[in-house]
Amino acid sequence: MDNIIWLIIMIPVSLLFTGIGIYALRRKKPMWFWSGSTIEESEISDVIAYNRANGIMWLVFSLIMWGSTILGAMNMNVGGIILTAGCIVCVPILPIVYGKIYQKYKK
Repeated sequence: MDNIIWLIIMIPVSLLFTGIGIYALRRKKPMWFWSGSTIEESEISDVIAYNRANGIMWLVFSLIMWGSTILGAMNMNVGGIILTAGCIVCVPILPIVYGKIYQKYKK
């Protein structure tokens, strides 16, 4: 039963981050990072490359979620460790990576 609850929670979470990555890759206007913030096209030198970098960032993060989803379905302890370690490491790193992406493509 624990595995089913794990999957009911983790599959949508993993899909959400994968969806954000795909959305960023396909977006025509610059992708934002924080909710409520906007990036104007006039701020970015190459919107396609900027969005590609953003999309890749989110897809890499989603791989951690998918890894913990799959491993957690087999062994809850391993899945929990991967999820916890991934969040502890990636949550502070994501803003740093985004900042580098923004600086690289800022006009």
